[in-house]
Amino acid sequence: MKKIQIKENKRRRMTIRGVLSALVVAVAVRSFFMGNYENIFTCVLTLALFGVPLFIDKHLRIDLPPMLEGIIYCFIYAAEILGEINSFYTRIPGWDTMLHTLNGFLMAAIGFALVDIFNRSEKFSMKLSPLFLAITAFCFSMTVGVLWEFFEFAMDQFFALDMQKDFFVTAINSVSLRTDGLNIVEHITIDSLIVNGEDWIAKYGGYLDIGLIDTMKDLIVNFIGAVVFSVIGFFYSRSREKGGFAEQFIPQVKD
Repeated sequence: MKKIQIKENKRRRMTIRGVLSALVVAVAVRSFFMGNYENIFTCVLTLALFGVPLFIDKHLRIDLPPMLEGIIYCFIYAAEILGEINSFYTRIPGWDTMLHTLNGFLMAAIGFALVDIFNRSEKFSMKLSPLFLAITAFCFSMTVGVLWEFFEFAMDQFFALDMQKDFFVTAINSVSLRTDGLNIVEHITIDSLIVNGEDWIAKYGGYLDIGLIDTMKDLIVNFIGAVVFSVIGFFYSRSREKGGFAEQFIPQVKD
């Protein structure tokens, strides 16, 4: 019965990966005829990322639950193909927020599994408490989120991209605007703003914040996703309920 279930899970994984890979190849072919070679590189990167779960399964002997693996494939496709190539990041409000929240949740699951694998191994005499496992999962997820923001900042600075999306602000609160040197916040409402002879208030409604709001928003929703799974992982590590919700997201070492 277990072998049948394993084969069924493998078939589902292959189906999801196969369908999404075919869609990526179709986008790459379309980009080639349109002369958009940057999108072709994104498609190649996406196909390479699709191979990571397979590499983990075969070479690291770590079994990814079907639900986790399926979500990872969909996450990669949503981020790279839909988000970058089809401009869902700018066309659909909340798309980037949704992916960062999901990333926080998934990274907490992976961080939990990394520690839990050692915690349950007979080779290690020290056993960690469920609370420590949950805290470690949370810290791992937040670290990955911060490193990703570092990556976005580097791409923006060195390659003139706009990965840290800008927001328009209508007011400035800063002590730097004071001429008396006092540490008192100056509140200024932006009523007019001329940039290169163009009125940005009339055209855009505000002034660019150069990515700060986007970065903090991403870290906040990553925090929410990390907290949600850390709480789930805490109760799972206490009961070890078979077939529970948490088990669908926690990789296991193969026998």
